[in-house]
Amino acid sequence: MARQSISLTDPNDRWLKQQVNSKEYSSKSELINDLIRQAKNQQKEADWIRLKLDRAEKRL
Repeated sequence: MARQSISLTDPNDRWLKQQVNSKEYSSKSELINDLIRQAKNQQKEADWIRLKLDRAEKRL
């Protein structure tokens, strides 16, 4: 697994800590990985919708 060093704003760091402290996630890394997975899924859905729209426009 690749290690990264990132800088966070204070509000974002507090939010990450709150999520971990609430037992929602076991670590900041787990939360960051989940956020990336969610973003990738959203991008995949947006790409699918864009493809459908492009195909529909070509049929007109």
